[in-house]
Amino acid sequence: MEAFPRPISLLDVVKKHDVAGVKEALRKRVNLEITDSQKRTPLLIATENNDVEIAWLLISAGADVNAQDAKHETPLLRAGSDGRLQILRFMLKAKPNFKVLDRHGATPLIPAAEKGHVEVVRELVQTKINLDHRNQLGWTALMEAVVLGDGSPRYQEVVKILIEAGADPNIPDVDGITPLAHARRKKLNKIVEILESVKAK
Repeated sequence: MEAFPRPISLLDVVKKHDVAGVKEALRKRVNLEITDSQKRTPLLIATENNDVEIAWLLISAGADVNAQDAKHETPLLRAGSDGRLQILRFMLKAKPNFKVLDRHGATPLIPAAEKGHVEVVRELVQTKINLDHRNQLGWTALMEAVVLGDGSPRYQEVVKILIEAGADPNIPDVDGITPLAHARRKKLNKIVEILESVKAK
């Protein structure tokens, strides 16, 4: 008796980094938003794995860049936090919703700034993303770069990019402490200079 071929699982081929398998699955018009036990979509998995070609194939086919998993992560948020620059660029062409937040109440710009992903920050500030959005701690992207960064050249560049894009340098944390005050406390002299140059308080 002839066995029927097993249907292609998009999740399986994505997890195996199987580009040919993904192309075959897409030709069969499989469900792009199928999820695993953690509610991760194929696009989120591809983003986590930095599988650029697979991510591009999925986005081109219409995969949702804002689909949230069980931890409220989305492909777009993960691209920002993990510094997946090329994948992020593909996602931005899909006109994402920047109001979908992670479990900390952050946009993709905030973790990108926190982790010093310079080019990701540069891409995001050119969109309609809210530069001054505060997460659940009350911190903006600029605050995260100052408080959680180490003041190295990449964090200096992140601070410059945010300020030049129009981020407010005077938004304080919940205790009323500004980015400049934090930078002075941490002795981040170069960042202090940048903030003082725009009359930050």
